[in-house]
Amino acid sequence: MPKAKKIKFAHMKRMINLRDTRIKEKDRLQPKKVKVPDSNQVTVKEAPQYSSALFFKYNTQLGPPFHVLLDTNFINFSIKNKLDIIQSMMDCLYAKCIPYVTDCVLGELEKLGSKYRVALKIAKDPRFERLPCLHKGTYADDCIVQRVTQHKCYIVATCDKDLKRRIRKIPGVPIMYLYQHRFSIERMPDAYGAPKL
Repeated sequence: MPKAKKIKFAHMKRMINLRDTRIKEKDRLQPKKVKVPDSNQVTVKEAPQYSSALFFKYNTQLGPPFHVLLDTNFINFSIKNKLDIIQSMMDCLYAKCIPYVTDCVLGELEKLGSKYRVALKIAKDPRFERLPCLHKGTYADDCIVQRVTQHKCYIVATCDKDLKRRIRKIPGVPIMYLYQHRFSIERMPDAYGAPKL
């Protein structure tokens, strides 16, 4: 039985660099020249405009009653851990909390189907404030990030790592999450009830 040939996939010829010394001087590509900045010319740098509510990175707009913006997975994890959302928030912050739910979050819960009907029923509770959305689609993460960058008066409640990473880039926005079967908060200096990590 004859031996099968080995086929090399995506095998390319090696190309020599155009700046290589083996190429003749006239054909060689010239090295990039570094532009030296002129000391007499003024350079204009644009700094991002921060909210007037921030005192360095401390948000002065946050105060009781706290406005907590809920994410889909935060509601689901609260149910799995058998936690009453409003009561647990009050235990964490030692103050009155008003939970806010956007139309996107309700849309995501409706899309998840009958398995998450308890979460949907909790989100439609009259104690939860409803925030209308003007954008297309039901992707809640973009909506929450956009809303929080505009208005710095919210605490974002989420268990999603990607959303947490995005919100940490926005100064002055605390993040509420589940830690050891209770609510905890990060980036909020005066949260006395939150467990110390």
